[in-house]
Amino acid sequence: MKGQTDVALVAQESEVKRLLELDTVPWYKRKNLRKLYLCLIPAVLGVEMTSGYDGSILNGLQAVKPWLDYFDNPGGALLGLITAAFSIGAVVAIPFVPYTNDRIGRKHSITIGSSIIVLGVILQTAAVNIEMFLVSRLILGIGIPFCISGASQLIAELTHPRHTSVINGLFNESWYAGAIIAAGVTLGTFNMPNNWAWRIPSLLQVAPSLLQLTFIWFIPESPRWLVSRDRSDEAFEILVKYHGEGDRESPLVLAEFAEIQTTVRFEMENSKRRWVELLQTPGNRRRVAVAVCVGFFSQWSGNGLVSYYLAKVLATVGISDKRKQNQINLGLTCWNLVTGITGAFLTKKLNRRTQYMIAFVGMTVVFACWTGASADYNNTKNQQAAGAVVGMIFVYYMFYTIMHPLTYVFITEVFPFVHRSKGVGIVQLATRAAASFNQFVNPIGLSALGWKYYIVYVVWLAIETTIIWFLYPETKGPTLEELGRLFEDENPMAKGKMDPDAERGYSEADVKGETIHMEK
Repeated sequence: MKGQTDVALVAQESEVKRLLELDTVPWYKRKNLRKLYLCLIPAVLGVEMTSGYDGSILNGLQAVKPWLDYFDNPGGALLGLITAAFSIGAVVAIPFVPYTNDRIGRKHSITIGSSIIVLGVILQTAAVNIEMFLVSRLILGIGIPFCISGASQLIAELTHPRHTSVINGLFNESWYAGAIIAAGVTLGTFNMPNNWAWRIPSLLQVAPSLLQLTFIWFIPESPRWLVSRDRSDEAFEILVKYHGEGDRESPLVLAEFAEIQTTVRFEMENSKRRWVELLQTPGNRRRVAVAVCVGFFSQWSGNGLVSYYLAKVLATVGISDKRKQNQINLGLTCWNLVTGITGAFLTKKLNRRTQYMIAFVGMTVVFACWTGASADYNNTKNQQAAGAVVGMIFVYYMFYTIMHPLTYVFITEVFPFVHRSKGVGIVQLATRAAASFNQFVNPIGLSALGWKYYIVYVVWLAIETTIIWFLYPETKGPTLEELGRLFEDENPMAKGKMDPDAERGYSEADVKGETIHMEK
């Protein structure tokens, strides 16, 4: 596909990339970078734990008798609405998220979202009827996009460029860490004879947000955001401290800062940062199409069946024992965390398109086998077929988690700084809209069609794979700033990269002089 060669050539000519190849000191031997990453784990990396916890807790609570009894055994459309409320709340909030990110910063977008989530958890834990439970889940959903948008951009714009793709991949995989905790907690409270069997799991959903509100004050703001707010001195000091370990004449830091300052200033001068700009050029329209697909495909690939309705899926092959369902749920989430972390590290080795294609081709084939095994059990009640379905679920998720870490890695590379918040917002909007639809429709489809409902996903996965092949660009290689201009140019090598001569030979005096000139 056109774009792969261009991206490789731009990366080869990049001064920042050249300097990165010379910089071989590992992160754990850098005092300042080590401290930054250790604070990022609770403050930023764990943001998606809240989403993962929510998805898994709904799975677990469907097997907890006190929860079923207290809310009069919700099912069908009501169960779909309870599950979808989290995503519906997110959809309501998303139009406001980019403005928050761009005006008050990446860090404080996280603090706002985390505070809203704390409120939602309090109401969910104290729920006395189904209406209160629904409202609490809507509030939880309102908070999560502020956190995810701020965190994914902060990682992309703050971390050392050698580590950005892996860290952003691990950020998305924290979903499974939250899911494991929720699955373990609901399994541990399963035998409680009272309402604490579901109130304790509900209360513990506050843990990631409390960690974020505690540790966010120990990490700096995005240097790129600071440059966009005419605070270039602060941005330079952050790069010196964490990317240069205090060396103010570090060639890497100087090249990075020159590139960031030039690109962000150019984008700010040539954009009013309006939503309509995303539809005004072929490059931006393609970015929007990619973002919509990334969001929808992350939810419309069959994973929504297991993420929220594993108990019902297992029931279609005769596994109806509640404790066994919870044990499979816990085992699957542990497996997903391991394979997801592996997928995050693959971002260093594989091209983005290659990683996506391996995942979607694999999911399509495995889901077809899963459907066949389910049909066999339905016709013969063969226990080996039931076991095959469970096995196929695990294999399917191995391929899904190859793709899963790419979501925010890819989208922060596709969108330039000036529209990055909106790009992440579009992904979130598409993700939550798709999840809301799925969460409402999936239980109805499973109840009405049983295993035959899986055929819909087999066909749709094949369509998704085809779209990815023709639409998704390759983005691995160049820096964020180089990628920001790549999509608009007929000849990226001529117009889409920094002039190497403009990047070489910067001293601190040059950089500071350019900063003063810009601020005037």
